[in-house]
Amino acid sequence: MRILHILNDVTDRGNGIVNTAVDLAIEQARQGHVVAVVSAGEGYEDLLQRKGVLHLQLNQSRRPDRLLRSLCEFRRYIAGFRPDVVHAHMRTGLLLAWFWRRFCRFALVAQVHNVHDRESLMMGLADRVIAVSHSVAKTMEGQGIAGSRIQTVLNRTLCTPRLPPLAEVRPAALSRPAIVTVCGMNHRKGISELLDAFEIAGERFPKVHLYLVGNGPQRNLFEQQARASRWCDRIHFEGFQIEPRAWMLSADIFVLASRRESFGLVLIEAREAGCAIVATEVDGIAEALDDGQAGFLVPPRNPEALADAFCALLESEEQRKEWKARARQGIESFHLSIMAAEVQQVYEDLLRQRQFAGWPAKRSPISVETKSGSPAGDREFRPGSLSSPHTHAGRPTAAPGRRR
Repeated sequence: MRILHILNDVTDRGNGIVNTAVDLAIEQARQGHVVAVVSAGEGYEDLLQRKGVLHLQLNQSRRPDRLLRSLCEFRRYIAGFRPDVVHAHMRTGLLLAWFWRRFCRFALVAQVHNVHDRESLMMGLADRVIAVSHSVAKTMEGQGIAGSRIQTVLNRTLCTPRLPPLAEVRPAALSRPAIVTVCGMNHRKGISELLDAFEIAGERFPKVHLYLVGNGPQRNLFEQQARASRWCDRIHFEGFQIEPRAWMLSADIFVLASRRESFGLVLIEAREAGCAIVATEVDGIAEALDDGQAGFLVPPRNPEALADAFCALLESEEQRKEWKARARQGIESFHLSIMAAEVQQVYEDLLRQRQFAGWPAKRSPISVETKSGSPAGDREFRPGSLSSPHTHAGRPTAAPGRRR
């Protein structure tokens, strides 16, 4: 099967949507499919190429002139790659694919990653909508998308190709006991409530430290809030980290205090690291924690409840050990290969239903251009000979074949 993923970019700076899409594309290629990713780049291009996934450069800026150019360039990619399925992960790509879906023969699948975003309803333009949790599916159905067109596939990141094996990660040197969060620094992640909760717990436990790993648009506001705390010398903003699991491995408690969270991919990483987890019971978080069996669930926007959970775990090493063990139980169900298999089933059901299958065996080639833009001759797309126009600043790049 030929699968074309489209995203705004493939940044390697901690974007959960990108991480999920990159993992999925690489696993699909490993399983023998012909896979390409269309995006503006900015991070994972080399990894994709090494793993047998073609990356096609496309700037999807929303300026009217740029969008028109993107529309034309995307049509050229469709004509060259001839996908059976276009899988859109973000709104702009969904709209580009939806426009050409009326003229070209492919199945259009949209994946809803951010249910809190009001514009996520536009993903309903696709032939099939993948929800990353049952909670997201219920929300989308409540907004008017027919339940028969929605299928739930939980986010799964275990054995991701983006990161080295956990056994190779060296734990970070933290002051103990340590409470750790890994998330974007924005209000949706509940950072303000987390800092308020630490103000309460910090009084009962004068040696406890709080580590916040990540960057975001409201980081300055949270740093101001932290500076006003009595325990400001025990609050540490660590910024973005390429290997956040190093902090998880050293954590006495891992916390995700989100106000809204479609799933919480970071919770799977925390479970794999064997953290005692405290998280808010909102949207799909409970599904990432086996309905509270793998983590301590508290109400959202409730600093007192967060502080009570922290204190209960900090004062009992036995409880911490129990919750660490519970985090690891059943973690194998979040293996990346399971997510890919479930997505594949969505594709096959849709193709069978809409009779999109049966492409000619011979495909149109993808034109390869040199750095100067002059044609370098047409090459048929093959998993072991990956070349595309405008890849790596216009330089045609070949990648080795898929490794099994």
